[in-house]
Amino acid sequence: MPQIDQYAVFGHPISHSKSPRIHGLFAKQTSQTLNYVARDVPADAFESNAGTFFAAGGKGLNCTVPLKELAWRYADTLTERARLSKAVNTLARQPDGRILGDNTDGMGLVNDLMTNNRIGLSGYRILILGAGGATRGILPPILEHHPGDITIANRTPAKAETIAYEFSHLGKLISSDFPGLAGRQFDLIINATSASLSDQLPPLPEKLLAANGSCYDLAYANEPTAFVRWGLQQGARLSLDGLGMLVEQAAEAFYLWRGIRPETSPVIKLLDGERGESSVPA
Repeated sequence: MPQIDQYAVFGHPISHSKSPRIHGLFAKQTSQTLNYVARDVPADAFESNAGTFFAAGGKGLNCTVPLKELAWRYADTLTERARLSKAVNTLARQPDGRILGDNTDGMGLVNDLMTNNRIGLSGYRILILGAGGATRGILPPILEHHPGDITIANRTPAKAETIAYEFSHLGKLISSDFPGLAGRQFDLIINATSASLSDQLPPLPEKLLAANGSCYDLAYANEPTAFVRWGLQQGARLSLDGLGMLVEQAAEAFYLWRGIRPETSPVIKLLDGERGESSVPA
């Protein structure tokens, strides 16, 4: 009997990850036979666990908090978007045994924005809140769609300046602190900070959102996050959380591993309808 292909998501904590459910639904939908599990792996045990997993024949790993930078260093080869983001959320064992590292987060966001919610990016004035790994991960695919400009705002402006400089060859990037946003308006505001995990908001000036603008929170929860609520209060055309991005980035990983692209809309609809007991990103 042929061995079943093995996949997993590593993270810490990981117990409430939706990834096994999502990939199980993808496998059923596409008639693929595979096994996908969640494993609690702290940072100091990542390299040994990843090595054991792949040595035993594992085909692919997803990596979530706090392992994405470690996975970036672990990979033998990197896609260009992973190289730029300095973070990897998907590892794939290649036929020659080398481990490929990719970052599917940005593509997942772009697909959810443009395909699922009809939010265009070309020519848009975009504001990204936060200057951490999440921002690095989403910038390359967004910049491929030629926004008018992207402003990166952070409590520590030097971090925003660093990212703006590193990605400047891909498009027009502006760095700012939060008070420096006063008087400006944006067509799309993306929250890439961790504030929503504690139901908080970054210190945002008034009237940041342009008429008919939209808001998107990379975090997701059972109830609207503080940022989603803020967007609605600002009159956003759409104010969304990151559940769609979660499913879309998983679909990109599934395609990398299996060569088949699953349909995401029924999975998003199902998960949105049942919003589970917890909201931990994975």
